[in-house]
Amino acid sequence: MVIKPSSAGEIQQLIEALGGADDTRRETAVARLAVIGARAAEHLLREFSSAASGRARAGMLQALEAIGDPRALPLARAALADGDAATVFAAISLLGSFLTAPDTPAARDAFDALVSVALDRQRPSDTRLAAFDALRVLPAALVDPVRRTLADDPDAAVRARAPEPARRSPDAVWRAAVDGRLPVAPDVLKRLLARQGGTASLMDVQHVIDAVRSQEQKERDDERRAEWRVVRGLAHQALAARGSRLALYDLRDSLIQTERLPAAFLAALEDVGDATCLEPLAAAYAASSRSGDAWWREHVATAFRAIVQREGLTRRHTALKRVIARWPEAAVDLMARS
Repeated sequence: MVIKPSSAGEIQQLIEALGGADDTRRETAVARLAVIGARAAEHLLREFSSAASGRARAGMLQALEAIGDPRALPLARAALADGDAATVFAAISLLGSFLTAPDTPAARDAFDALVSVALDRQRPSDTRLAAFDALRVLPAALVDPVRRTLADDPDAAVRARAPEPARRSPDAVWRAAVDGRLPVAPDVLKRLLARQGGTASLMDVQHVIDAVRSQEQKERDDERRAEWRVVRGLAHQALAARGSRLALYDLRDSLIQTERLPAAFLAALEDVGDATCLEPLAAAYAASSRSGDAWWREHVATAFRAIVQREGLTRRHTALKRVIARWPEAAVDLMARS
């Protein structure tokens, strides 16, 4: 891709979005920085130390992981000592992405850093387990010594995880997620969905959606909960790309929530939503009109209109009659271009 000289300003705007409260803009910024590639990595590496918040640092690490530039490894290792939990998890995820890299020194550095975290008894158990989970893609000969050490750990949560087989191939991690045993880090499952979502059993993807929703409900950290919600949206998109409505119930129920959903939910609704989705979409549109959230309102409207057009619905359809009766003002907008 040719990078124009003016892209420096665009890169700066994207980096600023990484620390913002808008999750959708943040996801878009990560994706765009990944497309820009090495030049974006240079900006991220240079500006990381001056990032104003943990959220910004975590977002920058996620962007660097998406770019895949090994120059980020020293920065990720240093970020393991960050006081912000989300930044530490993002650093673990970045390091994990290099474990099987063809660049042997990079893979070795990532391995050493993750082993150090997994064995550090001063760290929280979820941080240590995230590092151990990342290691499980490696051969048993490399991971078994770590597992044996953790089997005698004073932390009960760590001991409980250690007896599991040391080598967990991506297939094994996927099967565990299908059975409701999710990896500690949402990014692990995000990568698995990219790998498995197009070929896995539709029922398996549905089970993963249910498991992730349950994890969201239990998650107390807002940012972590948002990360799991992104994963659930991607799972819905994987089903929708294959024309499946198996988890349509969850898409409908998700619209009832007051929080804005990631774009993947609406993309899935555009592809497979049916008449039963129109009322919750109309309710979401009306609520967004009151809140002034223009981005969400426009994307909800796009999904609504896509369903009406795809399903060939007219104003005489029962679902549309209910929308017109309950949200007359919203219905005027939604039906204007349907």
